[in-house]
Amino acid sequence: MSTGTDVAPASGAEAVRWDLSPLYAGPDDPALEAEVTRAGERAKAFAETYRGQVGTLSASELATAVTELESIEEHLGKAATFVFLHYCTDTRDPARGALLQKIEERGTAIGTDLLFFGLEWANAPDDHVAKVLVDPVLTDRRHWLESARRFRPHLLSEPEEKVMAEKTVTGRSAWARLFTEVTDTIEVDLDGETVTLDAALAVLHDGDRAKRQRAGAAVTTALRQGGLAVRTFVFNTIASDQSIDDRLRSFDSWIASRNLGNEIDDATVQALVHSVTSRYDIVARWYRLKATLLGLDELNEHDRYAPIELDEGEVDFPEARRIVLDAYRSFSPEMADIAEGFFDGYIDAPAMPGKQGGAFAHPAVPSVHPYVLLNYTSRRRDVMTVAHELGHGVHQVLASKLGLFNADTPLTLAETASIFGETVTFHRLLADVDNPRERLGLIAGRIEDVSASVFRQIAMNRFEDAVHTIRRSEGELSVDRFSEEWLRTQRAMFGDSVKLTDDYGIWWSYIPHFIHTPGYVYAYAFGNLLTLAIYARYEAEGAAFVPSYLALLSAGGSDSPERLAKLVGVDLSDPGFWSAGLDVVEEMVTEAEELAAKI
Repeated sequence: MSTGTDVAPASGAEAVRWDLSPLYAGPDDPALEAEVTRAGERAKAFAETYRGQVGTLSASELATAVTELESIEEHLGKAATFVFLHYCTDTRDPARGALLQKIEERGTAIGTDLLFFGLEWANAPDDHVAKVLVDPVLTDRRHWLESARRFRPHLLSEPEEKVMAEKTVTGRSAWARLFTEVTDTIEVDLDGETVTLDAALAVLHDGDRAKRQRAGAAVTTALRQGGLAVRTFVFNTIASDQSIDDRLRSFDSWIASRNLGNEIDDATVQALVHSVTSRYDIVARWYRLKATLLGLDELNEHDRYAPIELDEGEVDFPEARRIVLDAYRSFSPEMADIAEGFFDGYIDAPAMPGKQGGAFAHPAVPSVHPYVLLNYTSRRRDVMTVAHELGHGVHQVLASKLGLFNADTPLTLAETASIFGETVTFHRLLADVDNPRERLGLIAGRIEDVSASVFRQIAMNRFEDAVHTIRRSEGELSVDRFSEEWLRTQRAMFGDSVKLTDDYGIWWSYIPHFIHTPGYVYAYAFGNLLTLAIYARYEAEGAAFVPSYLALLSAGGSDSPERLAKLVGVDLSDPGFWSAGLDVVEEMVTEAEELAAKI
């Protein structure tokens, strides 16, 4: 039986592997150990200098302290970045996992020496804080310092915080690593070949329905046989751990801590959820039309991503690179130049056995270029994935000039550049197409991309909400109970437009966001609707809009989401904001219906 690397023809991505030497020469590089050791020494010296003093520091003293703290954390971040990226390309290698765990444990231990600073600053007297924050010497640090104090009602004593931090490496992060390793070892037996999970999922985009159905059934079998009980237990444990944290920190809901970290209030998130769920009819309209276009009486879960054009064709990696960079250049040469820099050793592209699934852009640290991981399978949707992750990368490069603390963007804005990259690429492709059938094919793909980022993510938010609520009120969930909630929340989105079989009930079990970042998924919907609003401004203003957009990306997380959005003329407090973005999606469905009628 062959391996996953033999399944598909050459994609042109095989040799596109990242080079981690800008971080360290390799896992045995003495500089790695030396950097962590030096960070530990500096952390102890920092604590000796500032412990018990933070609430009385002058503005200039506070600025000096924050600069030193940022430098220490950057050194730790550099080491953590290397071992994580080294691990991601082969999660089955015990040596890589052991190195990751070692550095995580060292980093956590060092971090406990620094905990006092955030605690003392959060509890500093309000009048003193107000006085020092108006000093110009803290202008570049003001938002970071203000944000740190938002957590004041939810912080514990320093000894308690140390215990919480120390236990993380054998608690939540350990369970998340187990989930990753179990999931990344899943192999799918498909038509006599053994393929990776990502490769099998890619077949769901094939124009041949028989292939899609076989792939879907094979994925279901692999998910059931590939550690389903373990992944179920991990999810239950993560949910229980979240519940304990929230109780100890006095958060009143499972997602309140995530919202606070995202600098968004609970009511705004609820408004987003309500706006999207109340427009599920858009999803149903699209899939009813899709069934007609495909000549099917009924769609099932494995038909969701079927191409309208039966012979969609493949796009090799060099062509994907050309398409995305051309699209970026049509908007901003500066963005294109930054994106192009990723192809100089900062992308790991091929789908490989043991490699972490999916795709991500990792910001590394400001002193090192960000990295992008892909699992490129030559599907047209992979082109949009390249555009998406390079958008993240451009955002990270631009924001890195602000330093570690200010470059960190809240999740509510973190998807802005990635989805904008997708949108620019889509409109660039659409501008060159006049043929109604080809135009319909492009629009169909875009509707499904947006639906996946808006409607499906909110449906997953509803699933998460149900799971966390049940775990707190009723106790541990069985596989069947997870599946019941997954099908209920997914069926609410599709209505009668797609038949979801009971076999689809376990497809929640490979999604990493539920484990690694509980509550994350609504950020995709937030970012997509925000991007639709931003792109509408670009269409109205043209090239004059570009500088303000680059200013938004360059601002990183140096201000609140509301104030940053105003840089591009968007008012997040406007109750019509969400509806306006959803109207754009509905307009795409309407155009698809009109094009279908012409064809």
